[in-house]
Amino acid sequence: MSEPSPRVAVVTGAARGIGLGIAERLLGDGMAVALLDLDAPGVKESAERLRALGARVGAVVADVSDPGQVAAALQQVERELGPPTVLVNNAGVTRDAYLFKMKVEDWDLVLQVHLRGAFLMSQATQAYMTQAGWGRIVNISSASALGLRGQANYSAAKAGLQGLTKTLALELGRFGVTVNSVAPGFVMTDMTRATAARLGIPWEEYVPKIEAEIPVRRAGVPADIAHAVSYFASEGAGYVSGQVLYVAGGPTS
Repeated sequence: MSEPSPRVAVVTGAARGIGLGIAERLLGDGMAVALLDLDAPGVKESAERLRALGARVGAVVADVSDPGQVAAALQQVERELGPPTVLVNNAGVTRDAYLFKMKVEDWDLVLQVHLRGAFLMSQATQAYMTQAGWGRIVNISSASALGLRGQANYSAAKAGLQGLTKTLALELGRFGVTVNSVAPGFVMTDMTRATAARLGIPWEEYVPKIEAEIPVRRAGVPADIAHAVSYFASEGAGYVSGQVLYVAGGPTS
């Protein structure tokens, strides 16, 4: 008997940071992984590095908020790696500002990438999953879903992802598809570095200040989030669906 083909995963926002860390973990779990990102040079460079290590990986350039690009991206994944049955919706941007300063276009952009993007990717990918009778969708939310000053757009989008998670879990469960969410706390990435720069606080001062407020007394790293995603994407997590797991170094409120 021939060996079963490896699961094919798509990770959005995978050129760097948390997305890349998740992709690397899923590759380590034995999956073939498509790195999807709007940053063409970044995603191609990351894919080439992983291929050099022997990984079965694809590089896909697409805007997750554009239906046509999403459809073309998944066709590319199917052609190059096979039908995708694991999806990690990680793509995101920040445009932080207090409510009275927030521009409408910045509200729209954040909601389009995080929430519209996850909707479009899930809608397109579920066809492969339901046909296979097996699938895993993991949405990357955030502890900011509980509210954070200066992030009305980001918080709304991340809270929306949790509602989307629970609804899709109800709709897709009978097809063998689970849908869960991982909600990171503070994780050291280019995005959080940009936040420190925006606030005018040196990174070397910013991180210890944040860590002092985290019960485990350390900041998160992409591998922390990847570990949680790995569980939700695994064969053994088939009886877990509609859940939101906060990976934040302590209780959330």
